[in-house]
Amino acid sequence: MNKIIGLAVLVAGVVLLYFGYTEYNSTASQMTEMVTGNPTDNAIWFLVGGAVAAIIGLGLLLKK
Repeated sequence: MNKIIGLAVLVAGVVLLYFGYTEYNSTASQMTEMVTGNPTDNAIWFLVGGAVAAIIGLGLLLKK
């Protein structure tokens, strides 16, 4: 059961990383980064959330 949950969390993390990557490279994020020096908050939250979810999912998959 933990393997299925781990796989689901890992897939969710990868999806969030994808959305974060596309948001980071969007025109709005690039314009915001040009003005403020930082990308949009959505891009950061998607990337951080995706990385955390992927690490947790991988940990659940590799746990015995």
